[in-house]
Amino acid sequence: MEPNPIRGEHALTIDGQVYLVCLTLGALAQIESSLELDDLNDLSGRLAKVNANDVLHILAALLCGGGNAIPLEKLRTAKLDPAEVVRVISKVFELAGKV
Repeated sequence: MEPNPIRGEHALTIDGQVYLVCLTLGALAQIESSLELDDLNDLSGRLAKVNANDVLHILAALLCGGGNAIPLEKLRTAKLDPAEVVRVISKVFELAGKV
């Protein structure tokens, strides 16, 4: 599966398998809810001081946005390259800003 940058998709390898991630309105709602934000205006402040748990919640939401519902518990034990995860999350937000 090839990511569609026009849609804001990006690829991420988890446990040796490639998944699409995408920042959709549903993913934003899931991020807002899972990080217990009052509104999306709080997201940039939260991202400035993000922790590993926040990264996993954001990743789970972006995976859902890409059509891949992977439970948070599975992500906690998955083989992930932390640097790649952060790079992909940043890229997805960057791509969404260009759409």
